[in-house]
Amino acid sequence: MTPKIRMAELTSEEARQHLTSDAVVLLPMGSLEDQGIHAPMGDYMAADLMALEIAKAARAQGVATFVAPVIPFGGKDYFDSSHGGISISHATLCGILDDMFGCLDRHGIRKLMIVNGHGGNVPAITEVALRWRQKAGLFVPSMYLWQVAYGELPGLIGADKAKASSGHGGDPLTSVGLHFYPDLLRPDLVRPAPTGSTVKGLSISGFSSITFDGAKIQVPIEALEATETGAYGCDPTLCSAETGAVLVDRLAAIGAGLVVEHVARGLHD
Repeated sequence: MTPKIRMAELTSEEARQHLTSDAVVLLPMGSLEDQGIHAPMGDYMAADLMALEIAKAARAQGVATFVAPVIPFGGKDYFDSSHGGISISHATLCGILDDMFGCLDRHGIRKLMIVNGHGGNVPAITEVALRWRQKAGLFVPSMYLWQVAYGELPGLIGADKAKASSGHGGDPLTSVGLHFYPDLLRPDLVRPAPTGSTVKGLSISGFSSITFDGAKIQVPIEALEATETGAYGCDPTLCSAETGAVLVDRLAAIGAGLVVEHVARGLHD
């Protein structure tokens, strides 16, 4: 097995030799948006590095696993208000995924798994994955890293701490960032998320909702209206590199297990 893991590092001859119908390819994707005033905007960096960790763990179990170039721009949503952020329309993101699936399928590379780091990507992933299952029999799972992480954190750091630290701008991404690229974070800017935001006299209860008479109502607001620090519903001061390390290990184990036990064996219809 070639020591090269990233597809971009393969020569064309190496690609012909190693990107066979037995190979598994991970497709990482994320976003470039406000992740809290203390954290780098590109959460796609964490998704890319997590895909690399999953690939390494799968390779250790004998599965030839490669990582495709990361899609750095996320699907457009309420974070479009992030200064300096770059997002793309749902249609554009679907087009990119469609083309990636098509190129790989043409060459018989059909054992695919998406490693996703942005909630705004989920609708496009769902649409494209369903379309390719229907038209070509491809069955492509998508591991939404931070959704999985929210479920794992209570067992890793305790339920009370996980509840307090989890949220946008907090865990899991801040701790994962402190593990992967601590020099890019700004500890001097870390602070608890603000509370009590309102819009048009209504209490904001999320990045796209308000609360009225005890009910959550969807409204067209932007992230900056919910929080001026990018953090919401959490205390980022509780995040740590230690939490990031155990979380990365757990996510890598889950992802590699899925690759080895299912994706590598072929999930096609």
